[in-house]
Amino acid sequence: MGETQDRIKAATIPQIRGGAHRSADLESLFRDTFFHEFATVLEGGADEPVYLPGNPHRICYTRDYFRSALHEIAHWCVAGPARRQQEDYGYWYAPDGRDAAQQAEFVAVEVLPQAYEALFCAACGHDFRVSLDNLSGDGGDEYPFAVKVLARAEVLLDQGLPDRVARWCDALARHYGRQDLPLTQALQQTFRLPL
Repeated sequence: MGETQDRIKAATIPQIRGGAHRSADLESLFRDTFFHEFATVLEGGADEPVYLPGNPHRICYTRDYFRSALHEIAHWCVAGPARRQQEDYGYWYAPDGRDAAQQAEFVAVEVLPQAYEALFCAACGHDFRVSLDNLSGDGGDEYPFAVKVLARAEVLLDQGLPDRVARWCDALARHYGRQDLPLTQALQQTFRLPL
């Protein structure tokens, strides 16, 4: 990511173009890791991300954005079996342009999925910055949110990762040749706190 872009306040999931991190690879890897047990596929090309239950269930991420794919997988990992039977897991979502109260609620529920996403980025060696995802409204101060996300990721590592999160981190680490790097160390390398 260019120096100028690094200075822009994070309002949506930052994307890095090119390189070894291709969303199409995530689609194949996700299918190989989870399809047999969960009948779920990962699909790019959506204008807006959405989870669609069905046969198969579909995790649709924005365009070909690598980070969008990881973020939507994180939401899938948060959702339990009943939630995975509902469109968008049945969760509340207010679109871009949220007011301060809506943004506070959004940020509160995003800590866990973004902690998972940070771990996924660490496993595959991709830089991670939090996303406040409110381009048309006040996103709030990203620093305290980033601190909460990092702290949650560290607690997860200390206490042990849930099964699907651990399996996805292992699959990513193997695919990107990072299986010998402890996830704790990888997280330190890839997590970018805002300035």
